[in-house]
Amino acid sequence: MGFKKIADTSELPAGKMKKVTLDGKDVLLVNVDDAFYAIDNKCTHLGGSLVEGTLEGNEVICPRHGSRFDVKTGKAVGKAKVAFIKVMPKDEKTYVVKVEGTDIMLQTDGD
Repeated sequence: MGFKKIADTSELPAGKMKKVTLDGKDVLLVNVDDAFYAIDNKCTHLGGSLVEGTLEGNEVICPRHGSRFDVKTGKAVGKAKVAFIKVMPKDEKTYVVKVEGTDIMLQTDGD
């Protein structure tokens, strides 16, 4: 396993999100209080793009049905709501993030 540069710190100010690609997969990169976190960009409920959602503190809210995920841990912390039914989605996959200088790097599955 190694690390791959996926962004520069200047591209992602505190409180912002960005979609990046790692090994062909869409990943949500988030800056919370100048610390960087990465989780899958696809909502585990019905596949909404989390980068199109809202960031509140360290929680991202899916734009489709309101599922909430803690970007620090990937844990589902809020249920999705469809009509009158609330469903707890599965947790999101997290990625190891490393910052070297101004380079934001994610750990890859390959070499």
